[in-house]
Amino acid sequence: MSLKTSLRTHSCGELSRKDTNKEVALCGWTHTRRDHGGVIFIDLRDRYGLTQVVFTPENKETFSHAEHLSREDVIKITGTVKLRPRNMKNPNLSTGEIEVHVKDLKVQNKSKTPPFEIDSDKEVSESVRSKYRYLDLRRQTQKNNILLRHKITRSIREYMDQNRFIDIETPFLTKSTPEGARDYLVPSRVHPGKFYALPQSPQIFKQILMASGFDRYYQIVRCFRDEDLRQDRQPEFTQLDIEMSFIEEEDIYKLLEGLMKKVMKDIHNIDVKTPFPRITYDEAMEKYGTDSPDLRFGLELIDIDKTAKKTSFEIFKQAESVKCTYLEKEISRKEIDELEDFIKQNKGEGLAYLKIKDKNLEGPLSKFFTPETKKELLHQTKAKQGIIFFIADRKNKVNDLLGRLRKELANKYSLIKKDEFNFLWVNNFPLFDYSEEEQRFVSVHHPFTSPNEEDVDKMTSDPKSVRSKGYDLVLNGTELGGGSIRIHKKSIQEKVFKALGISEENAKEKFGFLLEALDYGFPKHGGIALGLDRMVALLIGHTDIREVIAFPKNKAAQDLMSEAPSNVSNEQLKELKLKLDK
Repeated sequence: MSLKTSLRTHSCGELSRKDTNKEVALCGWTHTRRDHGGVIFIDLRDRYGLTQVVFTPENKETFSHAEHLSREDVIKITGTVKLRPRNMKNPNLSTGEIEVHVKDLKVQNKSKTPPFEIDSDKEVSESVRSKYRYLDLRRQTQKNNILLRHKITRSIREYMDQNRFIDIETPFLTKSTPEGARDYLVPSRVHPGKFYALPQSPQIFKQILMASGFDRYYQIVRCFRDEDLRQDRQPEFTQLDIEMSFIEEEDIYKLLEGLMKKVMKDIHNIDVKTPFPRITYDEAMEKYGTDSPDLRFGLELIDIDKTAKKTSFEIFKQAESVKCTYLEKEISRKEIDELEDFIKQNKGEGLAYLKIKDKNLEGPLSKFFTPETKKELLHQTKAKQGIIFFIADRKNKVNDLLGRLRKELANKYSLIKKDEFNFLWVNNFPLFDYSEEEQRFVSVHHPFTSPNEEDVDKMTSDPKSVRSKGYDLVLNGTELGGGSIRIHKKSIQEKVFKALGISEENAKEKFGFLLEALDYGFPKHGGIALGLDRMVALLIGHTDIREVIAFPKNKAAQDLMSEAPSNVSNEQLKELKLKLDK
């Protein structure tokens, strides 16, 4: 479709040698300005690119106005497209073969001097970028991020439409339900003393849509969670939400693998191999120390508990679990000390190690090993040259600390294949986890996740051993999203609520309409939700999702540009029947 409007005939990124001698009109921002021997050159910029425009003294009035142009002034020019001299062509620009000789200039708006250079990649403080976000978004890197996000969402929508999914909106003003994080609450003026909650996800509504017969639903939807922020968290975020009826887990795997295959082809022209590898939650924790492992490098966790108990090292003999990881690299004592500090910063007691040279074990720990246990250790680790790191502690803590050390070693010694996209399914999650803080069992995913059929009878007698039909999709060590086959029978849902310590009265108050719907022929169903912000960031190569959100909040959950959150007037509070506690 043509970009021609009343003010412009072309964008600043489309003119080429085939347009030579055409009369054109362009609009945009003055990106750079150069004065050369009585001729003024300006790079005119819009969303689509740059075009060099030329002002010559022959046109006195236009040239005089051009002399007073500054960076970021908004202008309209009309002129003639000319080929650049051979030695002045710019092969790095799509418009690098031509320039526009200006006949008329109209300044639509002047600009103050920006607080930072738009045409520079120099680092700018987060607070300045946030306050002047409209300027930050003019920079090429930020613009590219937003454009790539648009391409990804377009690719997703095309795929979902091809697979007969319906895009259905769900409410933003809804009921507060326990979903693992604090709700953002919205007071009701019409019903004083009562509150809406902004949805942490459309979970219940998308399940209700399955009961309504809309067997394939999706939505690219905003969600809200009042939680402490970090690089991959925002108080409002976007997710791709999917729900299907009459399915098993395999149907979700197949659908999502097809989606990621299309997105990767559309965005990076990469052919992703499917099906994706799958591992269980237990295997992920035992081998990698995390439920979202990065498989672009090795350094697997090795259980050497039996061998460790045969040594004379008292810490090994008394620990619940002893594991190690093997780095095939010689490192200095200073580097070892840095790694030990890393473990202590993550609440570990310390880091034991053994150096291997020509299949011989060296270091303070070696004296506790007999020739037999040395041989066993070398066989288990397949170590020849390098260093073995050990953690001895409670089992969960050992997995966690060694999992963190594994990532640290990979980053520190550049073991990660940066140009690789490694997708992975992690499944067979526990249904429940025990919260020491709340002194009760909580849901690992959410309370509507279906247990494995063979574990249903254990929900009250042995909740910790119950496995779920939950699954996560992981990309390069980051959880892209999670989902599950849902509970579609009321008797099972009631058992889950009971195991979670949710009384019948409380369940009815929080989830009454869902429980009632289960009595009216609820189909077997399941789904998944992917973090769109995370997906876009990973595909671009960012770790901070704020780089791919047009208007993000800062680490203090503030928008410095609009100055949100802000105070409200006493009149507004009175309307809501609210009074602030000073």
